[in-house]
Amino acid sequence: MNMLEEGSKLQLDFGKLNKAAANCPGLIPVAVQNIITGQVILLAYTNELAFKESVRTRRAIFWSTSRNELWEKGKTSGNMFELVEIYVNCEQNSLLYKVKPLGEDICHTKNKAGKARNCFYRLLNAGSMALENLDP
Repeated sequence: MNMLEEGSKLQLDFGKLNKAAANCPGLIPVAVQNIITGQVILLAYTNELAFKESVRTRRAIFWSTSRNELWEKGKTSGNMFELVEIYVNCEQNSLLYKVKPLGEDICHTKNKAGKARNCFYRLLNAGSMALENLDP
């Protein structure tokens, strides 16, 4: 079991953007929301190249901060996202992509039934600071 992804201990990576910006300046966060259910699916990052490709192809394409390359969600698995709407925040430093999932898998993590979850499947208990898995 991967304790970072399945454990109940809070281990926030406050240095992720600093590390990512060192390899690829010009990143901005993208919240991704399922246009059908309204659920927030994941948070990813884009740069100018990934953004332009997303607009051109109408697919959710991001910048992978771990691989330092363009990442088309689902290109390998077939579980892509159709990009339906793009919202820009007031300061123009973050985006909201409303997407229609074209497959069943959303997150690389799976619950005990083997079904993919949304990436936001744990709730923080503010009293104990422990994580509660809502989709075990």
